[in-house]
Amino acid sequence: MSIGVPRVPLPNNEPVLGYAPNSPERAALKAELTRQADARVDMPLRIAGRSVRTGRTRDMVMPHDHRHVLGQCHQAGQDEIRQAIAAAESARPAWSALPWEDRAAVFLRAADLLAGPYRDRINASTMLNQSKTAHQAEIDAACELVDFFRFNVAYLEQIYANQPASAPGMWNRSEYRPLDGFVFAVTPFNFTSIAANLAAAPALCGNTVVWKPAETALLSAHYTMDLLEEAGLPPGVINLVPGTPTEVGAQVMRDPALAGVHFTGSTAVFKTLWRSVAENLETYGCYPRVVGETGGKDFIFAHESADLDGLVTAILRGGYEFQGQKCSAASRVYVPDTLWPELRARLGDGLGALTMGDPRDFRNFMAAVIDDRAFAKHKTAIDEAKSKIGGDIAELLGGECDDQTGYFVRPTVIVSNTPDSRTMTEELFGPIVTVHVYSATKFEETLALCDKTSPYALTGAIFARDRQAVATAVERLRYSAGNFYINDKPTGAVVGQQPFGGGRASGTNDKAGSMWNLIRWLSPRTIKETFVPPTDHRYPFMGAE
Repeated sequence: MSIGVPRVPLPNNEPVLGYAPNSPERAALKAELTRQADARVDMPLRIAGRSVRTGRTRDMVMPHDHRHVLGQCHQAGQDEIRQAIAAAESARPAWSALPWEDRAAVFLRAADLLAGPYRDRINASTMLNQSKTAHQAEIDAACELVDFFRFNVAYLEQIYANQPASAPGMWNRSEYRPLDGFVFAVTPFNFTSIAANLAAAPALCGNTVVWKPAETALLSAHYTMDLLEEAGLPPGVINLVPGTPTEVGAQVMRDPALAGVHFTGSTAVFKTLWRSVAENLETYGCYPRVVGETGGKDFIFAHESADLDGLVTAILRGGYEFQGQKCSAASRVYVPDTLWPELRARLGDGLGALTMGDPRDFRNFMAAVIDDRAFAKHKTAIDEAKSKIGGDIAELLGGECDDQTGYFVRPTVIVSNTPDSRTMTEELFGPIVTVHVYSATKFEETLALCDKTSPYALTGAIFARDRQAVATAVERLRYSAGNFYINDKPTGAVVGQQPFGGGRASGTNDKAGSMWNLIRWLSPRTIKETFVPPTDHRYPFMGAE
């Protein structure tokens, strides 16, 4: 039992290393990349602190060199899923009863381990298995995850400190209990930090977790579990069960002890999970919390007063970093006809300058898309757009596709004559940006069009030097994006600075990187203590005249 009121260390955002030529961090990361590329990892499940090998394995490959196998990951079956749920339930009483500062210390230690000896390990696994460049891995797998660990501890302290008023003669207080059951974390391939946080945030709050990682981001999940175990996470608090969505998800979602779902991924899968909760509602011991961040059809909207240099950079970085495989990536752009001729020329030059290849070659700006299914989806969309040139499509820039060695899709700009073409409305999750040129005299009408074109509402940006145009866009696009940017690309939210999440078909907007997400994994209990209780049931108004 703690004696005292602990105050957590004040969090600061982890500095981003530059990996410049001849820097020590570049040499260290390259050495780790070589080590991991030459190794063959035998990745087990992690259940109750034990490594479990089933013999049913899945290859972990490099998307940019898909014949290169990094290792094999064992897959969970029904028996292992039952074991993971039982382990989570068994660990729950002791973990939830542990003083919160002891739980916090685990994740603060994990943050320091990740900022130090684990940095290269997590970054290299993300680069190799998820095809991220050194910079993209650094801002994700290292810095953002360190920030999640440190800031979440501070947010939890703020929540615990939120207490009710007490009238004379009584003491009112609130305690913030973990949920009454386990949390199911279903995580994406594109951000190592998000994947780890989906499991770690509920665990910090005293919950236990069954974690199903994406099938294309297994190696970083493996090293994340190593990190958490070294930081002192007790057995059974987070149980890692790789496997197919149908096998793992179907069984977990039917379990009576399910208390919450923490999800990042496609809108279609999230709807399936939510539907499953509804179908199994009579089974559960409580109403499960359902928290999800899903798809996006994120926009950049340019006013005729926009600065072209900033606009071009925002499109190139926002649309093509990590091959456009960010839920926040810019994928539709609205440009006034007065700016389009010069912007088109600059975009053409910019596309040609975007180097693409193996992320171990630090000269590359981009690498490969995640797998063959993503490659096929992007190629189909590009081929379809090419077939419509002269009709709905005005022109197409870039767009070359080659999957012989890796799943490479060149950055693509599609110029759509119509504002509701497939690539203006459908999330493709790849390096494809669609531009619609509008009449500069119809700025406000096109803002309304932007708001209604897509079912998503995750991120968006306005580029304008005219302050009235900025104010109008902020007002008219209020519900079009949960994260809105003024004269900046719509990607790159930082923990503690821009809490992340969107509405409409983009999710529940519970804002990862803020106290609003953590509070979903807590169940408040109000306690009233009366010091001298009344001893007569009668009230003064009952007296006789």
